[in-house]
Amino acid sequence: MDCYAIGDTADFAKTVSEYDIYGFAGIVGDFYAVHLNDEYAKTTRFEKRIAQGCLSVGFLSTVMGYMAQKAPSPGAVSYRYDITFNAPVFIGDTVTARLTLEEKDEDRNVCVFAADVTRQDGVVVASGKTWLKVL
Repeated sequence: MDCYAIGDTADFAKTVSEYDIYGFAGIVGDFYAVHLNDEYAKTTRFEKRIAQGCLSVGFLSTVMGYMAQKAPSPGAVSYRYDITFNAPVFIGDTVTARLTLEEKDEDRNVCVFAADVTRQDGVVVASGKTWLKVL
């Protein structure tokens, strides 16, 4: 596990579009009206449509893929996400998903990362930890 050092970071940034929300809904089947229906969303505390929370987890998964690629063959796999959703992501928000290596368990070949997704205004919309198993 020499390919990872405590404090290593990686990130991925994306502006969330209407297409992203509809595409994600179609892929996973999350057709909840707060994501897809403007009139319904106006009646919620958000007052407009929001992205699915798991879309942010998907962005963290993208970063985890970057980290997995650093492992020597046969590679590594993510196997756990413990994420709390703190704030909404709206259409047009640019979010940055970032992982920072906090712990290495050399005996089990496991890395534990601090995980956060932050909007362009500095609000952390999702946070928690992720785990990577080096194979």
